[in-house]
Amino acid sequence: MVTNTHTVPRLDNIREPIREPLRLLVARLQAGLGDNLKSVSVVGSSLTQDYEPKTSDINTVVLLEAYDIPALNAVAVLAPLLSRYKISPPLLVTPFYMDRSRDVFGVEFLDFQLVHETILGDDPFAPLQFAKEDIRLQCERELKAMLVRLRQGYIAAGADRRMTRDILISTAKGLTPLLRAMLWLTDADRPKTMDSTLRRAAGEFEVDLGAVLAAYHWRHEKPRLTDAEIESAFVAVLDAVDRLTTIVDGLEL
Repeated sequence: MVTNTHTVPRLDNIREPIREPLRLLVARLQAGLGDNLKSVSVVGSSLTQDYEPKTSDINTVVLLEAYDIPALNAVAVLAPLLSRYKISPPLLVTPFYMDRSRDVFGVEFLDFQLVHETILGDDPFAPLQFAKEDIRLQCERELKAMLVRLRQGYIAAGADRRMTRDILISTAKGLTPLLRAMLWLTDADRPKTMDSTLRRAAGEFEVDLGAVLAAYHWRHEKPRLTDAEIESAFVAVLDAVDRLTTIVDGLEL
């Protein structure tokens, strides 16, 4: 519990370039939220080798005692600060919300639990426990929804290479936490980076994720791709997601 709004954030385990933005964020949250602020945690790629200073956002989870309009307003006024330092709008949660959402947002909380650094207050993720059937069901639901989005997105793109490429990049990014959750379901080790996760899952589930891995790297490499190459990549990603859907549907827990 944070009872002293002037508590100094713990930034030793945070990469140096983002320490000052986070220090400013915490100071402003403390000033605006007071005792309603319970903890601040950094999550995601800014803590791993996936972090790219020019493109990656800083993601945070802010634990509140309770939601109310003053709390939302206290965070909303920070929009200029967030934009200036590429900090995504904080995910605001309460202890009650976290406890009652483990069955529907377990994949996300599992990922936060794996890759996070609590810089103020007590760690809200360490004590979380999850039911495997809840995680399996969420993975199945989201993979099947991903198949729908891929097909609809391909139609909407109308053979536009750039749009299709962006759809595949987004799919690669969205697939990673689902793959980590599937690895967790099988009691396998979960890598913290996207590249390692894709490679580990490909071996664990015997699925060709080469096209997904290539799409992930397109975020930074921006290769010139022909229509045939884009179509081939799309088919391979679609097949991989379809295969993963079948695998998670048949997992015996």
